Amino acid sequence: MERQLETVRTENAIAWARQHLGTTSYASRCLAFVEDAYERSNELELFGGDFAAESAALYAARDNDGEPPAGAFVFYDFTGEMLGRRQNWGHVGLCVGDGLVIHAWDEVRTDHYRQIPALAVPPGWDAPRWAGWTPVQRVLEGCRPKDWTPEGDAATAARRMQAARFGDGTAATA
Repeated sequence: MERQLETVRTENAIAWARQHLGTTSYASRCLAFVEDAYERSNELELFGGDFAAESAALYAARDNDGEPPAGAFVFYDFTGEMLGRRQNWGHVGLCVGDGLVIHAWDEVRTDHYRQIPALAVPPGWDAPRWAGWTPVQRVLEGCRPKDWTPEGDAATAARRMQAARFGDGTAATA
């Protein structure tokens, strides 16, 4: 039964993500995008990190190499300046199968997981480097039901949460 539920949740997440192809509202919010795919389509709340590199560490993504399965979170190290800080923020996408990853870059798009390191990056950013993937079972650990209706539009809510966690980016870097 649990395996069937994971399959349904994965299918829901992939369908939700595909509905957002081409949107620019998740630019620089890749983790919010993949989390929203699972959360909004399944009325769940996930508990990962505050940014993709932190989630990759929490989910032990480096333990998994090779082609990710459908539903997996696919992680990359991705260092640059954002919100007034230069660090490894990471990058994450959602595997939709056959090595294809839907992710929020300049817009929500689909690329093969091996091609993401070759994408054009913003000035001052290093090219993304493969970090590994996390299976859907691990992503869903500890999730709980949540009604997202009061939060409104997913992308707008993601921007609000980002500002609440990191500020508006005007703080000086140390």
